[in-house]
Amino acid sequence: MVVQAERVVTGKARPDDAAELSLRPKRLAEVIGQERVKENLEILIAAARGRDEAVDHVLLYGPPGLGKTTLAHVIANEMGVNIKVTAGPAIERQGDLAAILTNLQAGDVLFIDEVHRLGRVLEEVLYPAMEDFALDIVIGKGPSARSIRLQLPRFTVIGATTRLALMTAPLRARFGAVFRLDYYGEGAMKAIVRRAAEILQVQVEERGVAEIACRARSTPRVALRLLRRVRDYAQVRADGVITGGVAHDALDLLDVDELGLDEIDRRMLRAIIEKFSGGPVGLDTIAASISEEPDTIMDVYEPYLLQLGFLERTSRGRKAARQAYEHVGVAYPEDGQRSLL
Repeated sequence: MVVQAERVVTGKARPDDAAELSLRPKRLAEVIGQERVKENLEILIAAARGRDEAVDHVLLYGPPGLGKTTLAHVIANEMGVNIKVTAGPAIERQGDLAAILTNLQAGDVLFIDEVHRLGRVLEEVLYPAMEDFALDIVIGKGPSARSIRLQLPRFTVIGATTRLALMTAPLRARFGAVFRLDYYGEGAMKAIVRRAAEILQVQVEERGVAEIACRARSTPRVALRLLRRVRDYAQVRADGVITGGVAHDALDLLDVDELGLDEIDRRMLRAIIEKFSGGPVGLDTIAASISEEPDTIMDVYEPYLLQLGFLERTSRGRKAARQAYEHVGVAYPEDGQRSLL
């Protein structure tokens, strides 16, 4: 069967969407990194194919940009089935979800991005669909109302979320396989950049690969975005070849430093250090001080800063660690000085 991806939400495509889709792996063998998750998925898929069944429901969680959407498409490709793509916020009414479910064929994959943002009423519709492959529909209103149950073909729900804690326990429990995606190591990041450069037919030297990989926040999506921007810089201001020097100059121009921190990261660290004496300070206060949304800080910026050890979470708020002071060039106060601040 030819695999087709049908997007059941509408919206304008981003300029880099087509390029990004072409860079995504199609098969598990092409996926770089996440070795433990890959091994588990190989077993899950092989077992399902051996029994001629749909894959059990899969939940993928972790910081954004690590490949949750890519893995959903890979699973569909490996199973040779169609995938329908939607997102939690895009499904507003029970009828919308019912229409999606009744259009699924046997074995199809329904990928729900940001699954933690599904409404509670919608979850009630999804429970029997995931567990019993049935859809309960209420016909009529008042005393004459009656409920009928429609049987659905066996299908697979793949959910993706960056906020596992916001998912309700009943919804989490209906996923038979739950996998966390972690940040990528240096070797995997270099391999991702090399593979993408080959697909984009960009000539890149090993030092250029290393420069992009080390500034990509251990995140493939960031690495691919930076590679495209460095490619543009090399085309316009160099001879088209991405050398170490070209990559360094291009990324400096983009305000991405040697650890992958951008202007917002540094503003956030400086706000905590200079405006709030290193913390602890609440997330909402940090967001207001740098004119960013709290959710954006929590989902996009904070995970990597925590990974680097630049931030500490305490019961009273966020604190800047010694490494953060050193990175932004501010002297770390001694214990006695901190007690007076």
